[in-house]
Amino acid sequence: MDLSILIINYKTYELTHQTIQSVIDTVENIDYEVIIVDNNSEDGSLEQLIYDFKDYSNIKFIHNSANDGFAKANNIAFKNSKGKYILLLNSDVIVDKGTINETLNYLKTHKDVGAVGPHVRLPDGSLDKACRRSFPTPIVSFYKMTGLSKIFPNSPRFNKYNLSYMDEHEIYPVDCLVGAYMLMPRCVYESTGGLDEDYFMYGEDIDLCYKIKQEGYKIIYYGKTTITHFKGASGKNRRLLYEFHNSMRIFYDKHYKDEYNFITNNFIYMGIYASYYLKLLLSYLR
Repeated sequence: MDLSILIINYKTYELTHQTIQSVIDTVENIDYEVIIVDNNSEDGSLEQLIYDFKDYSNIKFIHNSANDGFAKANNIAFKNSKGKYILLLNSDVIVDKGTINETLNYLKTHKDVGAVGPHVRLPDGSLDKACRRSFPTPIVSFYKMTGLSKIFPNSPRFNKYNLSYMDEHEIYPVDCLVGAYMLMPRCVYESTGGLDEDYFMYGEDIDLCYKIKQEGYKIIYYGKTTITHFKGASGKNRRLLYEFHNSMRIFYDKHYKDEYNFITNNFIYMGIYASYYLKLLLSYLR
């Protein structure tokens, strides 16, 4: 089998159906399977999806007895997959025609590449900035949190995180992609250990990219093809707000904490928790 497409469903019937259908409608001449793991939705969405796609033998469903997070569910899907290449695909994505075929062909013909991701478009047509990023080192994070990246959007120094000074329709190496669409060889997913299950949701995509680059592979932003990402449609609540900020702490502890001194580390932690509590307060005031 050439390609395994992994999708996680959690109470998103309409979105997940739309994502699966976009795969069916756009993939051409590829031997592929779609594996959907349901994170114990208990809302009837799994049963309805099974019924909707009952005539497709290459679409498989797995019921997870508990919702232990996005990373763990994807690792379960991976263990049940057979493809030489693995595509992590969010359940709130519409894949455009040619995207899967083109990115897969690029990956097959560039053996030094460990992951590929396309131009990710938001519903309003603008770029999802998370689809091509630099790693959040302390200095890169400082420029972002202080607003310098917005003041100087075309500066390679101050806006290194979102890379807005680079052409969004070209092809080039980046530090990391967004987990909404990450295509990689099976051997790379295996050698890196897959998604780190310490992350419940958010951050696991940056962590995986970090591990891929540690192994010497390139990560490529492929701006010639697109997907539409209904970002955040799969869930918006205070638990996810906490997980978003907690993922920052986990990533920093794993990859940067030992490189910096006590003062820098505490400055970073203060920034993370200040952001969390401010956004939490604003959520109560709305």
